[in-house]
Amino acid sequence: MTALHELQQAFSAALKNADEEAPISVRGRPGENPAKRFGVYRNNVTVSLVEALISAFPVVHRLVGDDFFRAMARVYVGLHPPRSPLMFAYGENFPDFVSDFPPAASLPYLSDIARIEAAWRRAYHAADEKPLAIEAMAAVEQEKLPGLRLTLHPAVHVVRSRFPAISIWLDNRGEERTEQRIDMSSAEDGLVTRPALDVEVRRLPSGGAAFIDALQSGATLEAAAGAGADDGRRSGARFELSDHLVGLFQSGAVVSLNLATVVPSGSAEL
Repeated sequence: MTALHELQQAFSAALKNADEEAPISVRGRPGENPAKRFGVYRNNVTVSLVEALISAFPVVHRLVGDDFFRAMARVYVGLHPPRSPLMFAYGENFPDFVSDFPPAASLPYLSDIARIEAAWRRAYHAADEKPLAIEAMAAVEQEKLPGLRLTLHPAVHVVRSRFPAISIWLDNRGEERTEQRIDMSSAEDGLVTRPALDVEVRRLPSGGAAFIDALQSGATLEAAAGAGADDGRRSGARFELSDHLVGLFQSGAVVSLNLATVVPSGSAEL
């Protein structure tokens, strides 16, 4: 078993590094050059992984161009080989790599675009849940609303950016660009979810990201609204709870409502 493990380690190391010679364990047919065949195989693996990244990050690819993206992706592939046989999961840390990739420094928002696309992919593959209609809120007694907890759809993700990353992504997602003027000095937060078959990405009003983050962490409606209000106040915006709730329900982001359990002092919650 030790010998097999060592062979696998040598094969894996050579596969990731184009400068590595083919492992001595590689054999070919009589008269064939095994190193040459291994080189072809290694190149095919790299190309396949680069193509997987192009598929997963189409807007990043569009923004930087094919040559730049392929060169950047090859560096990533060499540093981050797949850890799962599921190719749809490959590239999860690609946004962090882009953020630290010196040649991409002239596009400081590029890593946030990659985060939107990574969230889009996670949302696409998330478990199915039936969204609630906003009418479900009417069944909750008024005095109990502050202690209400909202369970959000498994596909819900929030992306925060100090750039207008959501607008840039939306403008470059389709076949035709709108060529709308984007204020590059404005920060944007976005909600990514999949209420039905299609993934949706929408801009969040001020305070919305903090509000949703708090809900996802299990905060009550009152506490989450406080977090959203505090966050909105920093940007000089007023937090309107009703507007944020309507937006959440309209996006199919809420799947259940639960009242907070009040535990008397000295007792244990079952």
